[in-house]
Amino acid sequence: MLAACSGGRGGDAASAPVPPPIPPDQLAGATLRVGDQKGASQSLLRSAGLDDFPYEVEWATFTSGPPLLEALSADAIDIGGTGNTPPLFAAAAKADIKIVAASQGNVASDALVVLPNSPLQSRDQLRGRKIAVSKGSSAHGQILQTLAAVGLTPNDVQLVFLQPADALGAFKQGAVDAWAIWDPYFAQVQLESGARVIADGRGGGANGYSFQVAGTAALADARRNSAIADYLSRLSRAYRFADTNREKRAQAWSEDTGLPIEVTRKATELGPDLPIPLDQRVVRSQQELADAFVAAKEIPRRFAFADYVDNRFATQLATV
Repeated sequence: MLAACSGGRGGDAASAPVPPPIPPDQLAGATLRVGDQKGASQSLLRSAGLDDFPYEVEWATFTSGPPLLEALSADAIDIGGTGNTPPLFAAAAKADIKIVAASQGNVASDALVVLPNSPLQSRDQLRGRKIAVSKGSSAHGQILQTLAAVGLTPNDVQLVFLQPADALGAFKQGAVDAWAIWDPYFAQVQLESGARVIADGRGGGANGYSFQVAGTAALADARRNSAIADYLSRLSRAYRFADTNREKRAQAWSEDTGLPIEVTRKATELGPDLPIPLDQRVVRSQQELADAFVAAKEIPRRFAFADYVDNRFATQLATV
């Protein structure tokens, strides 16, 4: 693991004291600002019947992880969920964030897809091709490692950085040769366009991690910190509920996104993310991914992922 880099407010917050806990039943009047992506945490909690918060929750919806983390660093929201790659870009930018909880899902839906009539049959044929991907997203990490597995770098292909809605249109029109994506977009493009998979995370292109990330200002505030603790416990229970009640999860996901139920059912077939400890195994894997981005010159500086991890809620989450 890399030595800790000095400088940057994100690193300085590592030694910040943890404010005293406030019981949930004493949080009336408190407000927690939560960043979300459509079909993610809000619908997950609602489908599990766990959205009866003893404090006010203000939801803010983002298209992907990178803008969500920008809002966190600016103290525009207090906490939000994202895939494995956005926190790396945020850390490299010395963002005011801390990773406070982890989950892991299947990696089969971290996929690189092509249209059914594409001449591409495998990742070995990607040299010189246009690949749509959301910059700084988990799919960006997936495509980086997919390329590395066949001896290619981002310089050997043309990465076209598009948000999912724009990438879907470009992909269907044949403006790009392949698309690196995640669910529910993965399920959607399979059902709507018959997309074929030429690589996915099972070939070493993804670790399947997702994270709950909090702003350092929120963690330093006693009321918001305690609301975050309660929120994380609810979310952990909701993940487990979704695993054993997949039809309810699919229904809520469909309602939240407007996607056809067939799409969200397909997206839930492989199972939801499940909570895992935010331990050294996670830190090592994320450090390896960060180092790969630095080596590919996609991230401008080296940093220690561990500097952006805060395990203050670990004991509580282990008992949920």
